Amino acid sequence: MNIREHLMKKWGRGSAMEPEKQSGALIKGALALTIAALITKILSAVYRVPFQNIVGDIGFYIYQQVYPIYAFALVLSTYGFPVVLSKLYMERKNSGDRAAVSRLLFFSGGFIFFVCLAAFLLLYFGAEGFAVLMGDADLAVLIKVVSAVFLLIPFTSLFRGYFQGSGNMVPTAYSQVTEQLIRVGTILAVSIILVKEGLDLYKVGAGAVLGSVTGGASGLFVLAVFLWLKRKPAGTLRISAGELADFHDAKIIFKALFVQGFAICISNMLLIFMQLADSLNLYSLLLETGMDMDVAKGLKGVYDRGQPLIQLGAVVATSMSLSLVPLITNEKMKGKTQSLHSFIQLALRVSLAIGLGAAAGLFGIMEPANIMLFENSKGTAVLQTLGWMILPASLIITITAILQGLGQTFFPAVVVVGGFAVKYGLNVVLVPVYGTMGAALASNIALWLILFILYIRLRTLHKQPLLSRRFTVLALVAALLMYAFLEIFLFVTGLFIPGTEERIPSAVQALSAVAVGGLTYLWIMIRGKGFTVEELTMLPAGSKLTFLFPSRNRR
Repeated sequence: MNIREHLMKKWGRGSAMEPEKQSGALIKGALALTIAALITKILSAVYRVPFQNIVGDIGFYIYQQVYPIYAFALVLSTYGFPVVLSKLYMERKNSGDRAAVSRLLFFSGGFIFFVCLAAFLLLYFGAEGFAVLMGDADLAVLIKVVSAVFLLIPFTSLFRGYFQGSGNMVPTAYSQVTEQLIRVGTILAVSIILVKEGLDLYKVGAGAVLGSVTGGASGLFVLAVFLWLKRKPAGTLRISAGELADFHDAKIIFKALFVQGFAICISNMLLIFMQLADSLNLYSLLLETGMDMDVAKGLKGVYDRGQPLIQLGAVVATSMSLSLVPLITNEKMKGKTQSLHSFIQLALRVSLAIGLGAAAGLFGIMEPANIMLFENSKGTAVLQTLGWMILPASLIITITAILQGLGQTFFPAVVVVGGFAVKYGLNVVLVPVYGTMGAALASNIALWLILFILYIRLRTLHKQPLLSRRFTVLALVAALLMYAFLEIFLFVTGLFIPGTEERIPSAVQALSAVAVGGLTYLWIMIRGKGFTVEELTMLPAGSKLTFLFPSRNRR
């Protein structure tokens, strides 16, 4: 499949650049944006391990309680508003209507500023109320700090939308990576300093949350530098009163930003909504059982250890399957039904295979991994249950992207919001009985319900089988064999490695098990003809796995 042609068709109209040069620039930009997204997601997952080691379980609980607020702001400024803005900007620029471009920039900037200012005021002045709702009044200061992030979103969104609509993804890529690097650096540095000073953990948490502000400001600075270097938007932004008089156009812009922007945003907040439900009621529900406050905070902090593991697992599982979504969109545009079906099937098979392998593998090595990462084995059973979220989450993220590529933007968002309500309600029912294990079960049930609805929707729209029974059975058998092999491997290595309750021996066990278990799973999947050589070579780094095929099948 010629991705180059697809990018030229999608972005090349109306441009004075030579098609060959423009295609090359856009391919580089798209690659840069993909790499940037992968780096930021990995950073967002990995930094929480050293952070937890610095502040402990209670400090981790404090930070994780307000993290969903920042995550919502990040998704708004990365996916929600910029994606819609870039689409509208590209359409208006290619139409040659300069006044329409001016109205877009003016009205969209005003709309986003109004929405984000309202969010800032609500969070800042309602911080005490939100903290009480979470069951911990001391969280108010953290909520006030993180609310400042919303004041940066209007500018960040407008700049990213403008650059992406112009076909230039590089500024967005640099700004995303810079934002996360500065944020993570601030979190870790401030936490180390404040903990050494012996400050209260809530003040340490507020200092860590400040990283979201410094990171956001750094990302905005990078975008401003690119804008200054270009020095062209100044002319475009000259808007006369007559050009602004078209309030019907303003209504169209507002509707697109509100409906499409928030729909895209919500669709990308699957795991964040699960965390938000836990932030809102898990701690307070634990207290209602008569549990001591510090004990409840510690349990929530141990429970939150699962978040970076789930996030990292989902990133690994979806990074390969999502690479096929542009091809799916391209085939849909061309009306090529057969190849469209092949790409959809392949994306789902990749997501299922890697998601199942990651979940089963993590389940098998959770105890040494828990000790390796977090110094002890507290909550291993709960973390094992949370780890199974990787499988449905990976499939949901992939199916959502496919549906969006097929023009279905609103439906996945509604289903995700419904899943949040189910998760919140199940917490109320299960947590008083099973504690944090009940919250882990609630997350899994909510995700499987979301997956079932989205799968049925895709099946109804596409009207063809999506996952074959043979492939599903092969993946299940491979996962079971890998798990059995891991149990034997951990038992045997436990006989020869002394002190497996300690961090370094556990690290040796866990890392070696990841390598051995991963290769075992991949070998079974490939030798079982789950994928062909041609299919693997279409995936990022997939060609590196062809050595697992019999030599006669590698050509």
